[in-house]
Amino acid sequence: MRALFSYGLALLILLGAGAWLATGTLVVGGNGPGNGETPIVSVIEGQDHGPLATTLGDAGLLASHHEPEFDPALTIAQRNETTTGANAPLPSVRTQQFTAQPMPIEVPLRGRTQARATVSAVAETAGAVDVVHVTKGQRVEAGDLLCTLDQGTRAAAVAQAEAAIAQANAALAQARLNSETNADLRSRGLAAANTANAADVALTQAEAGVSQAEAGLQNARAELDRTEITAKVAGLVQDPVANVGSMLNAGSPCATIVQLDPIVFAGMVPERHIGLAKLGLEAKVQTVTGQTVEGKVTYIASQADGATRAFPVEIELPNEDFAIRDGVTAQAIVDVGTAPGHLLPQSVLTLDDDGVLGVRTVEDGQVAFHPITIVSDTREGVWVTGLPPVSEVITVGQESVTAGQAVNASPATAATETAAS
Repeated sequence: MRALFSYGLALLILLGAGAWLATGTLVVGGNGPGNGETPIVSVIEGQDHGPLATTLGDAGLLASHHEPEFDPALTIAQRNETTTGANAPLPSVRTQQFTAQPMPIEVPLRGRTQARATVSAVAETAGAVDVVHVTKGQRVEAGDLLCTLDQGTRAAAVAQAEAAIAQANAALAQARLNSETNADLRSRGLAAANTANAADVALTQAEAGVSQAEAGLQNARAELDRTEITAKVAGLVQDPVANVGSMLNAGSPCATIVQLDPIVFAGMVPERHIGLAKLGLEAKVQTVTGQTVEGKVTYIASQADGATRAFPVEIELPNEDFAIRDGVTAQAIVDVGTAPGHLLPQSVLTLDDDGVLGVRTVEDGQVAFHPITIVSDTREGVWVTGLPPVSEVITVGQESVTAGQAVNASPATAATETAAS
C-alpha cells in the first residue's frame, strides 16, 4: 500500500508538472521577444489553436504572448526616438514662474579688529614723577589727569613772572603820564617841540616791557602746567605706565592709551570686487567671540597689496562700552547695493551635457537651458543671475528633458512648490 501511494503521488506530481509546462511557451532559435516562441500545448497537439489550447486559453491558464511595441533590433537611442515621435505623448513637467527682483549684493571680508589709535601720553618737560593717577586697564576720558611731575622751581618762576608784569605795568603808567605831561607843556609853549619824540619812545618801550612780561608769565605758567600730564583721547590705559619717582625727560611716556571707540575693522577687498567698494557703504561685522555690530566703510586703499593683490579697507564701528577688543578675528559683510536677480530653490539647479550649471525653463512649449551664476546662498534659496526677467522654471521633471524638447507643462501645486523649496 505504501508503494502504491508513493507511485500514485509521483504520477500526480508528474501530471501536474506536465500540465504547468503545457501552459508555457517554447522558444526555438529566438533572437528576441516574439521571435521563435511557440506554446508547448501547440507542440503536443501538433497544431496551433487546438481544442486543448483553446480550453486552456479560455480558462486563462495558457501563457499569452504580446508583440513588442518596438522593433527588438533597435538600440535604446533609436527606441527613444521612436517613442518621442510626432504621435508619441509629450513628457509632462511642472513649472513655477519666477520674476526678477532686487537682489542684495554682499561682499564678504575677513580681517581683524584694531584700535583706531594708540596714543602715548608723553611728558613735555623734564621732571621726576610725583603722582601716577591711573592704573593699567583703567578707562579714561580726554582731559583726565594721568601723571603729575615734581614742580620744582616752576611755581617760583610763575611768581617772578607775575612780579615782572606788575613792574612793567608801573613803568607803562609812568611813561603814559610823562607823555601826557609833555604834550600839555608843548601845547602851552613851555616845552620844546623836539621833546615829543623822546616821550613817545619812552611810552613805546614801556608798552613793549608789559608785553614781554606777559609773555614771560605765560611761559612760566605753561611750564608749570606741563608738570600735569593729561589724556588727549579717550580710551583704555595700557603699558607702559610710568612709576612714581622715575625721571621723565621731554618725550618720555607717562602712559599709553588705546582708543577703542570707535574701533576699526581692517580687512582686504579682492581685486575682482574693488570696483564695487565705496566710502560710506553699510557693513555688518561679526567677531569670533560672537559680537555683531554695524558700521560704515571709512577707508579704501588706492594701492593693492603686493602679495595678495587685494586692497586694504577699514570699517569704523561704534564701541561705546569697549566690549570689542583690539586684534580679534572677525568677518564683515559689506552691502554694496542691489542688482536684478532671481531667488530660486536649490532643487531647480541642474547641469547640462557639458557640465554647465543652469536652470531649465519652458518657453513657447519647449525646454530652454539657461546657464546661471550663483551670487549668494541664503536660507530662503539661492540668488542667481542669467535668467530672463520672467521665467517659467521647471521644478519637477527637469532632469528627464533636454533643451529644445517639446513638453507638456503645468503649474506646480502648492505642495510641490513647498517640497521644491
